[in-house]
Amino acid sequence: MTSQVTTNKHAAIETKAPGKLYIAGEYAVVEPGEPSVIVAVDRVLTVNLTPSDDVGRVFSSEYGLRPVVWTRDDDDSIQLEHQPFDYVMAAIALTERLRGERGREPRYFDLHIESELDDSSGRKFGLGSSAAVVVATIAAIGDFYELGLTTTERFKLALLSTARVSPRSSGGDLAASTFGGWIRYTSPDRDALLRDLDRNETVSANLDSTGWDTFSVTQLPEPQTLELLVGWTGSPASTERLVNRVEKKTPIASTSHEDFLARSREIVDALVAAMQAHDASRTLELVRSARTLLQGLGERTGIQIETEKLRTLCEIAESHDAAAKPSGAGGGDCGIVFAGPDSDREAILREWEAAGVRPLGLGVYPAVGTQNAEPQAGGPND
Repeated sequence: MTSQVTTNKHAAIETKAPGKLYIAGEYAVVEPGEPSVIVAVDRVLTVNLTPSDDVGRVFSSEYGLRPVVWTRDDDDSIQLEHQPFDYVMAAIALTERLRGERGREPRYFDLHIESELDDSSGRKFGLGSSAAVVVATIAAIGDFYELGLTTTERFKLALLSTARVSPRSSGGDLAASTFGGWIRYTSPDRDALLRDLDRNETVSANLDSTGWDTFSVTQLPEPQTLELLVGWTGSPASTERLVNRVEKKTPIASTSHEDFLARSREIVDALVAAMQAHDASRTLELVRSARTLLQGLGERTGIQIETEKLRTLCEIAESHDAAAKPSGAGGGDCGIVFAGPDSDREAILREWEAAGVRPLGLGVYPAVGTQNAEPQAGGPND
């Protein structure tokens, strides 16, 4: 996540946050401490902040032709003129609370949001635009008020903001948008964080909550002999809705859920080890295992995680000696492929297009730092 930092209170600030793709650990990562592998991709969402007078405005195609207008009431809390409470406003409200705690004078500003994470008609690719806008918004406001936020503090603020809107969100997309590169991620205990957020008087206290004890981010090396290919099925999917449906079919205390978590953990830990060892053949094997695990989850719950077009995407890649699987919750959106030296990349892309799968031509967004973000260590700084 990059930002243009300025100390001139009249100058504009621009921040960018990348999208993401899940490689492994989907569904399991919702549970605190369960690992996943995620990659940040080189399509970004951009927030431009400019100082304003009297009111603040948020301009985005998500809101149509009219901006969201916000003001402050007598006790300094944020009030909306219209539009529902959403991710952006949650990020503004929480960062403004922290601003007050750190003794900065309140000011108004406008946010202009532009995204590369959807197509020209506004359909989302499933690359985590909601997460990217929260991360970029918090970075912009933090720079505007010169809060000196560390990378880990920005992530924590992003997750606390998101949890207000979507309590079951794992935060993996936020981690990818914040830390960049390839990461191993485990989520905090969001239920505990929300309880503390309601109980604690300050945002600062929530940044040190015990709910963060299961959170971690570890940077992983980029595969040296494998190329990441991404295909979009053209069918947007709701991660939140799919996760909720799966959870209803497999209660947390059930044996089948525990078995799923154990197998997911085994695959992710082995995949991390294979990536760190630059073991290409083992990486391909584990990507296939992760697909099989998701297929089993779909069959057990009766929920279509691997749609017909995702299946076609994967089978085309496999027919050309590559490993493939749905990315994220499935039900549409994207599939990912690891193509090795023996894979016929051009044939995969050609056959995808013939089957109605759109190659996205994504690269990897660079990592912010090389340190691991562990709650005990405090995480990396910019």
